[in-house]
Amino acid sequence: MCTAATYKTKDFYFGRTLDYEFSYGEEITITPRNYKFNLKNMGIMETHYAMIGMAHIAENYPLYYDAINEKGLGMAGLNFVGNADYKEVIDGKDNITQFEFIPYILGKCASVKEARELLGKINITNIPFNKKMTLAQLHWIIADKNEAITVESIKDGIKIYDNPVGVLTNNPPFDKQMFNLNNYMNLSPKSPKNNFSDKLNLNMYSRGMGAIGLPGDLSSQSRFVRAAFVKTNSLSGETESESVSQFFHILGAVEQQKGCCEVTDGTFEYTIYTSCCNGDKGIYYYTAYENHQITGVDMNKENLNSDKLICYPLIQGEQIKIQKADIL
Repeated sequence: MCTAATYKTKDFYFGRTLDYEFSYGEEITITPRNYKFNLKNMGIMETHYAMIGMAHIAENYPLYYDAINEKGLGMAGLNFVGNADYKEVIDGKDNITQFEFIPYILGKCASVKEARELLGKINITNIPFNKKMTLAQLHWIIADKNEAITVESIKDGIKIYDNPVGVLTNNPPFDKQMFNLNNYMNLSPKSPKNNFSDKLNLNMYSRGMGAIGLPGDLSSQSRFVRAAFVKTNSLSGETESESVSQFFHILGAVEQQKGCCEVTDGTFEYTIYTSCCNGDKGIYYYTAYENHQITGVDMNKENLNSDKLICYPLIQGEQIKIQKADIL
């Protein structure tokens, strides 16, 4: 499955892991302001905010997994299998289908506040991209430098939750994920005291014992707890390199290795890529499973008034450097 997170130092950062058993050939994709989105029920969105993110390109259309727009608003869709529910078209609503949701929000909104207002008009419909592609069952995190929300389209309609931890994984629904954190309020980065009994002489025999009980498995609920703990206790400097490095370390806490999560006989889920977007600078950083070198794409280096998609294939293959000794 996947994990998304936010992080803030001097700048605002937003990103995710994509955990799956195979790749769809996704690319870092910049959608300039004048690219025309041909929406299934809402006509053509001719102009909009520029955005950069990871997308699968189908019929010259960016099917975004995650993206951030030129105003610093980020959005990611994560699997929500068994709970996501999309609707038939409803008169009087902005009928946006699942694959249009990210570009529609990022194309029109500069902040989470604006996204909340637009969400009140939206109905997420069950219309697929084409007959060959089924709709992914997703829920979403939307975030800017000030706040984050989680959006879930379920049988009861669209639910919008404040997301104070700035983390999202998969099942169960977000309100249950947040309630589950109550079970871990005893965890701490600090060394524990003996609260077990004053009649026993118990000793701290190792560093890190304050976090005993922090889940380490790959289930979505455990990843939510682990990512929330690591992110909310995370410290780093405020430079770009320090901030980006720390963000990748945060998501590294929930990275999945090949061979540890079997989906079907001999098929394993793994972290295909990890992303980190600087929302203030419009830079999309990423690593891939076979390439841990952090690579960045700056949307502002491109012509954002264009009407054509700009795509960057992921760089694959480890960039291993052999260090040479200094000659004294």
